[in-house]
Amino acid sequence: MLTLSGRERLHELLALFRRGFDAAIFLKPFRRLMFAAFLARVPQRVATGYRWYSLLANRRVYQHRHDFSKHESEYNLGLLAGLGFAPGQPVKPTLVLTGEERQWAGARLEGLPAKRIVLHPGGFAARRWRGEHYWALARQLTHQGFGVILTGSDAEGERFHQEANQVGDVGKGLLDLMGRLTVRELMAVIGASQVVVSGATGPAHLAAALGVATVSLFDPRRNNLPIRWGPLGKGVVLRPEVPTCEKCIYEACPYWDCLDRITADVVVDRVRQVVDQAEGMAVVHV
Repeated sequence: MLTLSGRERLHELLALFRRGFDAAIFLKPFRRLMFAAFLARVPQRVATGYRWYSLLANRRVYQHRHDFSKHESEYNLGLLAGLGFAPGQPVKPTLVLTGEERQWAGARLEGLPAKRIVLHPGGFAARRWRGEHYWALARQLTHQGFGVILTGSDAEGERFHQEANQVGDVGKGLLDLMGRLTVRELMAVIGASQVVVSGATGPAHLAAALGVATVSLFDPRRNNLPIRWGPLGKGVVLRPEVPTCEKCIYEACPYWDCLDRITADVVVDRVRQVVDQAEGMAVVHV
């Protein structure tokens, strides 16, 4: 697997695409990448067909993604039609932990109650559930006998601790691992827990692929609809009971406090329900 930072110069991208690739499928059609593949004469270049620079692809698939009628995974698999495949419906993704990773997680979480909830306050969406709400949620969960694990990057941890105004005791049931985990370690921690609470962000999808239930808080923007971006697993997506909007206009919007309307009490109730009987994925407006 090759990872691009997005800061590569054109000649670096050309060198990459000249390594003998037979095909390039652009799930998100960045112009520079498509232009580099075009100049490198990659034989089969697959992309969606409605942008002006779709001319840089020679296998175009005409998808109306703006109607948000499918999950992102289904849209992406649909691009395989450009290579002559009929992909059908996507299969729910599955991630597997090694025995060593499970042992590591057991040792790392030793001392926490058996029922563990991962809180991931990260993500940089225009609207998100703020740190003080996650802290209130952590307090309530620990007082009800749950173990709580905080996860996120260094930057997310710094922002969380600035926002959280950590007033009130959480006892010994809280473990702060923000900025301390690799991706595989995060997966192991999630795999040793019962529920992940987060926004529309990566750890929710990791949890779904690991068979762990999720409680996800989605803002009301149309381009953040659960049908397209929701975790493909079990649990619940919570959306504020406000009108769906095209984009966030911040304080100019009368519903600027949309996600703040979802209280910690509501999330605690949903966590308890999911722990006891998580089957399928529900979308609930609260």
